[in-house]
Amino acid sequence: MSKAYKLPIGPVHIALEEPVYFKVHLEGETIVDVDILSGFVHRGMEALVLRKNFLQNMIITERTCSLCSNNHPFTYIMAVEKIAGIEIPKRAEYLRVIADEIKRAASHLFTIAMQAHLIGFHSLMTQTMETREILQDVKETIWGSRMDLSANTIGGTKYDLDAAKTKYLFDKLEELKKPLRELFEIFRENKLVMARTKGVGMLPTEDALRLGVVGPTARGSNVNNDIRDIYPYVAYNKLDWNVVLEEGCDVRSRTLVRLREAEQAISLVEQCLREMPEGPIALKGLPRIVAGEAVARTEAPRGELFYYVKSNGTDKPERLKWRVPTYMHWEALRVMMPGNKTADTALIFNSIDPCISCTER
Repeated sequence: MSKAYKLPIGPVHIALEEPVYFKVHLEGETIVDVDILSGFVHRGMEALVLRKNFLQNMIITERTCSLCSNNHPFTYIMAVEKIAGIEIPKRAEYLRVIADEIKRAASHLFTIAMQAHLIGFHSLMTQTMETREILQDVKETIWGSRMDLSANTIGGTKYDLDAAKTKYLFDKLEELKKPLRELFEIFRENKLVMARTKGVGMLPTEDALRLGVVGPTARGSNVNNDIRDIYPYVAYNKLDWNVVLEEGCDVRSRTLVRLREAEQAISLVEQCLREMPEGPIALKGLPRIVAGEAVARTEAPRGELFYYVKSNGTDKPERLKWRVPTYMHWEALRVMMPGNKTADTALIFNSIDPCISCTER
């Protein structure tokens, strides 16, 4: 007869990217339930931003998280622009998409590399991270940083692309295509990867809808809630692309969604480079932020990112609050984990691409 017991995992654990505490209920080696405890890294950021002005908060919000650092100031800025009634230049719309998609592909590849590590396929992890280095080189060359791009500002963007940088981007994106295709084939067909990911961490479509999960976690369960599609912003409604969906509802499907979205990011950036109009990249001068309130949403690498900003007419916000994708995924883990083995805990957890840094800001 199998023994029932509880296994603590975390908050500091070699297989978890960030500090979170699991209390896993087991029957033998099989998971029957899981309790999730977080709150180990609270940084008080929503109080800090009330002491800074609107421009300073572009830097503060970018420090919320490194992998999705572009989306936090991007979404915050969009909400501020709504309050101020600002319409950004058309060229800036395309420049914002370019920065966003480069960050999305790099974030997805990091998550996929961690999955290869958790599977125990370390040469695949190395191959994935080497592929990601192409994007890291792009970020350093175009924006001057491998992580925090500081690409956007209230009223437009801080950066522009000349002919030399445009050619450089085209060349780097071409260099990325073959290794990305190779990675996709390995994660789709390799027997070792299939054994550890297919049928593991199941999240049926009806549960994904019931729990309101977002991003690749939802799209791996055949749920389209891609904000770029259903609530388009900047230039996304001017580009040719389709939402990536998979029907497997497991770790494998969530992985394939991320790999396909990384490939799709190349296409979106190439379209922007070809179709981007000439003109200014930002409004001149510092805009005045009048009293008012607004919300904005973007599709961050992990899913919908939501910002609320309230202004009282001064140079500092009266309230600034944001909701991150990982919130919606905690409860989903209680659907994904039961029935799987203890060794799959970290792998399933990684498949939602958790961000404790965002969640416990």
